Amino acid sequence: MKPGGCASSCGSSTKPDDTDPAVWEKIKDHPCFSEEAHHYFARMHVAVAPGCNIQCNYCNRKYDCANESRPGVASEKLTPDQALRKVIAVASEVPQLSVLGIAGPGDACYDWKKTKATFARVAREIPDIKFCISTNGLALPDHVDELADMNVDHVTITINMVDPEVGTKIYPWIFYDHRRYVGLEAARMLHERQMLGLEMLTARGILTKINSVMIPGVNDEHLIEVNRWVKERGAFLHNLMPLISDPAHGTHYGLSGQRGPNAMELKALQDRLEGGAQLMRHCRQCRADAVGMLGEDRGQEFRADRIPGEVTYDASKRNAYRELVAQERRDHVAARSEAIGLVKAARPGKAVLFAVATKGGGRVNEHFGHAKEFQVYEASPRGISFVGHRKVEKYCLGGLGKEAALGGIVAALQGIDIVLCARIGTCPQDQLADAGIRATDACAHDYIETAISAIYTAASGAPALAATA
Repeated sequence: MKPGGCASSCGSSTKPDDTDPAVWEKIKDHPCFSEEAHHYFARMHVAVAPGCNIQCNYCNRKYDCANESRPGVASEKLTPDQALRKVIAVASEVPQLSVLGIAGPGDACYDWKKTKATFARVAREIPDIKFCISTNGLALPDHVDELADMNVDHVTITINMVDPEVGTKIYPWIFYDHRRYVGLEAARMLHERQMLGLEMLTARGILTKINSVMIPGVNDEHLIEVNRWVKERGAFLHNLMPLISDPAHGTHYGLSGQRGPNAMELKALQDRLEGGAQLMRHCRQCRADAVGMLGEDRGQEFRADRIPGEVTYDASKRNAYRELVAQERRDHVAARSEAIGLVKAARPGKAVLFAVATKGGGRVNEHFGHAKEFQVYEASPRGISFVGHRKVEKYCLGGLGKEAALGGIVAALQGIDIVLCARIGTCPQDQLADAGIRATDACAHDYIETAISAIYTAASGAPALAATA
């Protein structure tokens, strides 16, 4: 094997050493609650809950574009019966599916009757699928007992502030107990209900992920305090999401010129929060009707008018996939452990950011020109860690627009040192080099951590992973 080349390895265990076995059982196949699981498993959202009880300055649920990945967006709203048909169709055709979520397009707890009816119908037909909801938290305390009774193990609450003064800049109004509230009173009431809901979920052993939208100049510094509060109240994960602020969406922030953070600003804040509540860094800010692996959306394939009148659940594909992926995950965990050990031992130990083109499975297996996003990892004396993702326009567009697309990719890869992909042409490779970014396909189809370790240790002069048959 030549220096800097890459190879894979084998192993036996998939559970991280520092994870409680009971918690691991809950998260091991949940792509949103486990960064490791998101390489292998898919989620599905059904848009059965259009009603909402608060207004956020970053939200406009009337906007829809099939190519737009943004919370609150859905192409069609479903009844619980329509949702059941769609879930059966997806579960029969998407073997990676493990989780059914209700994330709007309004609020799952405010539109509770539809949420509950949907879960009840699906549970009867597909008993092994996990359920989760996403909520703003205002109505959450009213339904925690029912969530526990339905064996909902995962809840996401969007919490953008713990200081109501900050909340007045984010929420124009809330609707609670048959009345609309505005200003400081509204923000204070929302804050109190969110904290109560989080505490109630923690007391019942339901894992909670906190989503916070990073809004520069509004709550970016304040999110440090949010992180502290939610950790103290038992949140399992804290997910910082960049504000999406496009005037075309018609949101208050979009129309008023409020900018979102760039990728390096988001990473800098995430880095400052290390040591607080555990961070989620692999979020894709999914639509309310998203289907498929994180980073992809197959929802348009399963629109209501494309689903046959009679649908019957066929579990064979999902069962076969789970058997296949079990060994792959064991191999991946062992390879990751070995790779991280080599990176920690390498000298000199500066931090290097890698952008990886991948189609899933935790491998470097996507052509540079076909990538719609790059997963970003950092290698440093602390090891190898996933730090986020960068969405891009595909470079290969049938010969049209390549220069513009590459310019956008270079901009999106701000701060990246090395790009890993399954294949890349000489032209984009040279142009990336001109921008100070090294791109290589020497590690095609290896595990991501193995590839990173090989490149990182070769640069330091340390021995790389040995090739295996």
